[in-house]
Amino acid sequence: MLTPTARGPLSEAVLTAMRTADTATLADLPEATGPDDVQITLWSLFALHHGGFDDVPDDLEWDPQLIAVRRRLEDDFERELRERAPEFPAPGGDFAEDFFAFVAAHDGPSLAQHLQRSATEEQMRQFLQHKSIYSLKESDHTMWTIPRLSHRVKAAVVELQYDEYGGGDPHRLHAHLFARGLKESGLSSEYGAYIDDVPLEILEQDNAMSMLGLNRRLRAASLGFLGAFEATSSAPSRKIARGLERLGFPAEITGYYTEHVEADAVHEQLAVRNICGTLLEEHPEQYENVYFGAWVSMHVDDRYADRMLREWAA
Repeated sequence: MLTPTARGPLSEAVLTAMRTADTATLADLPEATGPDDVQITLWSLFALHHGGFDDVPDDLEWDPQLIAVRRRLEDDFERELRERAPEFPAPGGDFAEDFFAFVAAHDGPSLAQHLQRSATEEQMRQFLQHKSIYSLKESDHTMWTIPRLSHRVKAAVVELQYDEYGGGDPHRLHAHLFARGLKESGLSSEYGAYIDDVPLEILEQDNAMSMLGLNRRLRAASLGFLGAFEATSSAPSRKIARGLERLGFPAEITGYYTEHVEADAVHEQLAVRNICGTLLEEHPEQYENVYFGAWVSMHVDDRYADRMLREWAA
């Protein structure tokens, strides 16, 4: 994967420094022109900790200047998200039941319903291109939390991740299933192929997952994100699969979503009760962070759904 196209002066400066390996220039950064400029910069910095870029030296992953820029941008991003967040349920009841009720009470726009019933083929293709930014590295963000957890929580996360990574079969890896689906649909299965086409909200979603997973102090929020993600994906996956069938997409991409209908129905119980619940038994002070991560999961998804529904309606 090559570095993306800049979206403003900030990303231009950072991406140029990365490509030339001349990060001393970052001591005097230009101001960003808007959130797209900020988020593509942050996404590119996080990408150094994922698969990296073909046109950036690997040894820049921990370059002090790049890390300083990343820290500044992710601190601002976290602060912005926390300012948007609502009040969370008070602790004291049955955590799992309270958590599921919190998720069920969240009322956001349904992109999946539009994809099931009325999306055009062009809209569905655009959706798949956008989702490739997450789905081609599905669950990788969560893996960062594993060394930061107790044995009990670690074992539960690994149990869930074992399914996400195909139960040891690389051909059943969820990211591989999505790549096959893209290829059979006539789309690129190369990671990052559509990064220049994705909207701000996709960048925010991916950056939120990287930020929560990569920072040890936010491990509980990363697991809360996972819990809400698993609890809200089974029914939408069924709707998306039906939309793909309606439009005549190949069985490979439909199969990726039907795989998640049953898997995520099981995973939601594991993620909420065995992972988040156990974590809070050991660290009750992380209660608000778990809910913060859960809210972020739903919030960033809502923002993307709202954006696309408005664009497609126009």
